[in-house]
Amino acid sequence: MTTPHRLVRFGALAAVAGTLLFGTPAVAAPSAAPSVVSVQSVGDICYSELPSQAHDTIRLIDQGGPFPYPRDGIVFSNREGVLPKQASGYYHEYTVITPGSPDRGARRVIAGKGAHEDYYTADHYRSFDLVDFSC
Repeated sequence: MTTPHRLVRFGALAAVAGTLLFGTPAVAAPSAAPSVVSVQSVGDICYSELPSQAHDTIRLIDQGGPFPYPRDGIVFSNREGVLPKQASGYYHEYTVITPGSPDRGARRVIAGKGAHEDYYTADHYRSFDLVDFSC
């Protein structure tokens, strides 16, 4: 697995912090991520309504791991076309542990490169909900 994309996402923040702390000018890195995420064919779910295992997964994504399954962090290709169209490598998938399941189960968090752009699916990509962190 490569460096979790969420760590790359915070690179610009580190550059600004360097400017503030050390007085050196920050050089803005080009960003492929849009400033506003347009979600039309996806529902919403409050963070507080997610299963506790999804909270654990999102926390691990933010920390950069370690992840419980070797396939966690792989590129999610959005073949279903449900999530907003983005360049390849924009989305990554992570397992949400399902208690009692003998395998990875059907639950996932799909993380985009936008700040807290996380989608939850409980039915293995048939439907997605954008996680609302404000509730």
